[in-house]
Amino acid sequence: MAEKANKAVENHKNFYSCSAAVLSAFADEAGLGEQEAKTVAAPFAGGRMGKCGAVLAAEYVLSKRFPDSADSKCAAFEKEFTDMNRSLMCRELKGALTGAPLRSCRGCVTDAAEILERMCSED
Repeated sequence: MAEKANKAVENHKNFYSCSAAVLSAFADEAGLGEQEAKTVAAPFAGGRMGKCGAVLAAEYVLSKRFPDSADSKCAAFEKEFTDMNRSLMCRELKGALTGAPLRSCRGCVTDAAEILERMCSED
């Protein structure tokens, strides 16, 4: 696992929310300090906006890192994450309606961070 993806997983193990784990690990890519990243990530946590918080945090980073191509970068990110996990929606990933989770929160943090780290290094 790459350095920032590993940091995101460690953040999550240290009780950061899914979104804060990812955004804090990539704070520099988004032009934020780590504490500021945790604050910015708070509204994304726990699927409060529908999508997985780790996905929303990654898309925030992509929009700041690649402002001129954010839409295409986010679309590519979403496709890859969905190909891996069959959904972007927190409640579907957690199995809230079916009782059959598609992916754990830690798994979503791992996947989002690994995809994001690779995308950020491709420029």
